[in-house]
Amino acid sequence: MVVYLTSFCSLAGTLETEKPDARAGRGKPDFISVGKDGRHFVFSSSGSEFTPWGFNYDHDASNRLLEDYWNEEWESIRGDFEEMKELGANTVRIHLQVSKFMKSAQEPNQNSLDQLARLLTLAQQTGLYLDVTGLGCYKKEDVPKWYNDLNEQQRWNVQARFWDAVAQTCGRSSAVFCYDLMNEPVVTEDKKAGDWTPGAFGDRYFVQRLTLDFAGRTQKQIAKDWVDKMVAAIRKHDGQHLLTVGVIPWALTWPNAKPLFYSKEVSKNLDFVSVHFYPKKGEVDKALTALAVYNIGKPMIIEEMFPLSCSVKDLDQFIDGSRTMTTGWIGFYWGKTIAEYKQAKGSIADAITLDWLEYFAKKTPDILHPVVGSMEKRSDK
Repeated sequence: MVVYLTSFCSLAGTLETEKPDARAGRGKPDFISVGKDGRHFVFSSSGSEFTPWGFNYDHDASNRLLEDYWNEEWESIRGDFEEMKELGANTVRIHLQVSKFMKSAQEPNQNSLDQLARLLTLAQQTGLYLDVTGLGCYKKEDVPKWYNDLNEQQRWNVQARFWDAVAQTCGRSSAVFCYDLMNEPVVTEDKKAGDWTPGAFGDRYFVQRLTLDFAGRTQKQIAKDWVDKMVAAIRKHDGQHLLTVGVIPWALTWPNAKPLFYSKEVSKNLDFVSVHFYPKKGEVDKALTALAVYNIGKPMIIEEMFPLSCSVKDLDQFIDGSRTMTTGWIGFYWGKTIAEYKQAKGSIADAITLDWLEYFAKKTPDILHPVVGSMEKRSDK
């Protein structure tokens, strides 16, 4: 699940006056694709390897979601992108909300699409690639009643229109690494309460149901039909960018669990595997064993990670131990620099985040420019 630490300072900034158009490509775009070996990412024009290494940029230091402040505080966002690049990142995962991108069941929100185009331009200027994660319902109070009142097929239709609009906006931009169809979808029933967003972490809801009623279908049938519908909506406008779904690694909880979205039946139209791992202290080997369950012959990235329940040292062991299976790692950045953490008398959460950011910067050369010894860790090299 997306991590939220709320003891941060608020961001400040001013609205930028220019209005760039990310839909208009400049020259031949260099998209990221799956390499010929089927296990790594490469740039389409050069064939050189791309290793995702970066941050979830999901909220600011005041715990506000990106779309809550990206209209008024653009200079803060620009500064954050520059800081993430300085720390060594090449990838930023952003989280888009249904409530911000769909004004109704039929009508996308053009202002949000324009801001997304603006963000694409900023990413391109900064040299960062976006993991565009969609269909968020993280703040339950913001989810429109009309959306929650829809039946399954009506809801899926709105979700497809969301991706249709986003793909039209992003389709020609070389600043996009991938589309993540939804953060942590689950296929479980809830016929009685009709709750599409079960369970909370803090004050946010990161898990979404795809259905409330199996209606005689299997989990795999439901997951496949949903994935294929979202993929079809994107592919109408964008045949280039990679597709994935960020999932909870249930094999970490139940050792005998098998992948649902990355089963052979469901994952046909997904280009790579995205899993979310928060190793526990002293249980790195257990996390690596669970990770191996998702090693299905496609590229795999750790799309979320953080020393939430372990030390930075444990997390480093997890990253190094995963390198034979994994080709990308994405942590968290919340709009506060290393220098700002050091200057402030912060909380325990601030101290953990400071350690994490310092580790990230120090680890960057090893990830992006590994020496021969590190490369030999990868069994396919």
